[in-house]
Amino acid sequence: MPTPSEPVDEFDATSSTAADPVLPAGYSMRLLDWADLPAVHALENRLFPLDAWPLSFFEEELAQAVPEPDGGTRDYRVITGPVPGSASGTTATGTAVTGTAVTGTAVIDADRDAGAGEAADVVLGYCGLMCVPPLADVQTIAVAPEAEGHGLGTAMLLWMVAEAARRRATDLLLEVRADNPRAQRLYERHGFEHIHTRAGYYPGDASAQGAGGGRVDALIMRRRLVG
Repeated sequence: MPTPSEPVDEFDATSSTAADPVLPAGYSMRLLDWADLPAVHALENRLFPLDAWPLSFFEEELAQAVPEPDGGTRDYRVITGPVPGSASGTTATGTAVTGTAVTGTAVIDADRDAGAGEAADVVLGYCGLMCVPPLADVQTIAVAPEAEGHGLGTAMLLWMVAEAARRRATDLLLEVRADNPRAQRLYERHGFEHIHTRAGYYPGDASAQGAGGGRVDALIMRRRLVG
């Protein structure tokens, strides 16, 4: 059941764009801008050290995020706001939720990332949707570890569900690491089901390969948007 800070799972099918989700006070979700790419790419590298997207990949994706009437098939968003609980000299740890890349634990210097502390307006999450009806795909979804527990991941996921439906997709697909149960539980709570497994799709931790580690399966999950 959603917490009070999380959005409801609904959308306005008559709107030209899916309604922005309800976020905690002080946070907002908006279109990813070219000026956001350095911050997004830095967060990508911090969270997903084994298979982070290169900056050129984000640039290629954003170049396709033109208005839908002009043939755009992508939509990328960022969530910005203050770093929760930031204070001078403190650190935060956590595990990121993602639909496409390795999940990781990050340790951050809150002063470095927040700058002005609680008043800072920093990129705390980002997501990307590809839609070529009748299918849509979660390209990526990630939340800064220090911002977990505030409904930001849920907000982005539900926005992509709503936007995919508005774009007339009948199914929304995503990939998640088999060793990321936290993300799997998030997706299951919002109507996604496991439909296929890609064996050895993700790289594993090289340091663990000698002790039985190796590549990690990808679970393909689907949410029906009609019927």
